[in-house]
Amino acid sequence: FRIHESPEEEPHILLECDSGVLDAIQKHLKLYKIRRKVNITPCLDLSLWAVVPGERAGDVASSLAKRADQALILTPDPRTEVMGWRLIAEKGANLSQIIPGSHIGNIQDYHKHRYKQGIPEGVKDLPPGVALPLESNLAYMNGISFTKGCYIGQELTARTHHMGVIRKRLLPVHFSAPLPEDGIPEGAEIFTESGKSAGKFRAGGGELGIALLRLAYINEPLCLNIAGDKVKLTASIPEWWPKTASK
Repeated sequence: FRIHESPEEEPHILLECDSGVLDAIQKHLKLYKIRRKVNITPCLDLSLWAVVPGERAGDVASSLAKRADQALILTPDPRTEVMGWRLIAEKGANLSQIIPGSHIGNIQDYHKHRYKQGIPEGVKDLPPGVALPLESNLAYMNGISFTKGCYIGQELTARTHHMGVIRKRLLPVHFSAPLPEDGIPEGAEIFTESGKSAGKFRAGGGELGIALLRLAYINEPLCLNIAGDKVKLTASIPEWWPKTASK
């Protein structure tokens, strides 16, 4: 997020990241600072909130836009409209004053919402060195530029994009029964009814989750082996994906 408002101001950029890799990201950024006068500092006095509209939200966008000056950051989620808005404020800020009529949910509510929409987030959903940008749908979420200069993995990503062949994607999945509370091992295999490998489980909770699946099998009956038992699941294409996305 850009904090400064004009080119004449000293640039201030606020980077949102997975708290589990805060130290690693700082070290990574400092590798590229070289001799530039850039200060990289964690903002431990700030808190992050997701503002997810309810079913009777009405014209949420216009009402939130009017409250934008009440917080450090209050802006539409850059990934997709269905994820609502991102709110960053000082710790201890009165959220009901910033967004009148709001209801504070819990982190499970938030994860349930993004699993339902097929939105990955953080290193658990996007394991470093394992998750590929295009398979993770980052091109649909303003996460990849095909016009800027070089970055790590740029050649493979650009080539795959222009060839238009992406055989696997992260998709929302719905289970026939709630997942066990102790969770499922990351990368657990998902199979078709005939026993073919269809993909791998990535993350989830309750009856919802996300999985990296082969697009050729997403319309078939699928199952996941949990402690020797088979749990059926169905995959779906998110409505927020571009309508032209055929692969």
